[in-house]
Amino acid sequence: MGQPFQENAKTEWGLFLLAVQFLTRLPVPRDLPFSDDLLIRATKYYPLVGLLIGSIGALVLVISEGWLGMPVAVILSLAATLAATGAFHEDGLADAADGLWGGLTRERRLEIMRDSRIGTYGAVMLGVVLALKVTLLMSFAPGVAAWLLILGHVLGRMSAVHVIATTGYARHSGAKFVAPTVTPDGYRVALVLSLVVLFAGMLVLGAGAALWGLMLCILLAQAVRRICLRKIGGYTGDCLGATQQFGELGIYLGVALWL
Repeated sequence: MGQPFQENAKTEWGLFLLAVQFLTRLPVPRDLPFSDDLLIRATKYYPLVGLLIGSIGALVLVISEGWLGMPVAVILSLAATLAATGAFHEDGLADAADGLWGGLTRERRLEIMRDSRIGTYGAVMLGVVLALKVTLLMSFAPGVAAWLLILGHVLGRMSAVHVIATTGYARHSGAKFVAPTVTPDGYRVALVLSLVVLFAGMLVLGAGAALWGLMLCILLAQAVRRICLRKIGGYTGDCLGATQQFGELGIYLGVALWL
């Protein structure tokens, strides 16, 4: 009984570390087992990676706020999350904006999204989203902002998992890795993890504030999904980055509207 449990726990820990390796720049063991199947199974831990990244940002914010004040603390917390992820999702947001609005055909949009250079649409979209996140977080008390960072990063990544589960992949071939996919069991795991964090957020922020944040998170993430479906017929990795960013932003907007 004990041996199978230990082996299963080791496997799940490895899947979590694989998700950390894929979504962040945080150090993980170099000898992690890797395959397309393992990468697909690791998708269920995306919200847990969000919990890790959000906690890093929250810790930086709480520690630095007492010394430097809220505006600087918010910017430092944002810098910490960007450093931890290598701006992975922000890069996807910029590339998605360039492709979705810079191309006249589906094929041209997908081609633009492959280009690592940032264009006007990407720069403007990235600047607006980052400015909104900083401004909104500065409007909250430090403890509230810290919890919102955690909630935003968890539910933002759950939004991406939902898109993976409900939307077809837009490209036929040529991806560096297997197309992001999640199993039904994996989706349920990701959802339960997200709901646990949401419930904790309700206890801290109040049910009304947390639910308003959830509502705006869903609305903005689904708006990104619908745009991707209309313009390229599905999602790409860049679309998932945009979904995460707008889902996170939705949390901050929704709570700000309530409070």
